[in-house]
Amino acid sequence: MPYVPAVMEMENAIIRMMEDLERALQKPPSERRWGMVIDLTKCVACDACTVSCKAEKKTPPNVNYTVVIKEEVGTYPNVREVFLPRPCMQCEEPPCVDVCPVAATWQNEEGIVVIDYDVCIGCRYCITACPYGARTFDFGEFYGDGTPMIEPYETAPTFEYGEERVRSPEARHESPIGNVRKCNFCIERLHEGLLPACINDCIGRARYFGDLNDPDSLVSEMLRERYSFRLKEELGTKPKVFYLS
Repeated sequence: MPYVPAVMEMENAIIRMMEDLERALQKPPSERRWGMVIDLTKCVACDACTVSCKAEKKTPPNVNYTVVIKEEVGTYPNVREVFLPRPCMQCEEPPCVDVCPVAATWQNEEGIVVIDYDVCIGCRYCITACPYGARTFDFGEFYGDGTPMIEPYETAPTFEYGEERVRSPEARHESPIGNVRKCNFCIERLHEGLLPACINDCIGRARYFGDLNDPDSLVSEMLRERYSFRLKEELGTKPKVFYLS
């Protein structure tokens, strides 16, 4: 078999996922089932996914939609570190939805759990209900707090959920400040034919994304050919984020 440079394999995976995405967008939304596959053998804990997400969503301090959990295992001298990237699991049976008293969070027809910032009252019941720690609260903090000025990148507009919003130190009572926030699979990018930011920027090509209802998609193929597991499957939440080990 001819040698295929790793960078070429990474580029081919992106092209394949873009083709899968284009095909999925031609179907009615209710026939799509977006899912993510994370290959733990390729994750190097570089945190590029976290940084990419923060740049895309312009999230404030302590609001991270995707993180890489790091743990040291073993007994000296046989010690190693293991990594677990953790976005929102986008559960098919999301416990966070049932506890919301104002129906501010729900599962849309594509299976993505979303939040309406204009309805959310900030009660944070959903944070308690999420067994994956995937939700955080926007307390209105800025990286420039306590310094002479807030840098322009902190007040640049974002287009989360396809709607332009601006966080401002002068308006700390306006959404999304005071709301619960989380990963939404970059739904606003998907509808423009773009992959989620963390998928694009993973330097180890450990993350894959596509339509689980499409048997020809790369994610479906990987789940057929590799052993996979989901976090806390015993809870019956049916996550749509799968891990390969």
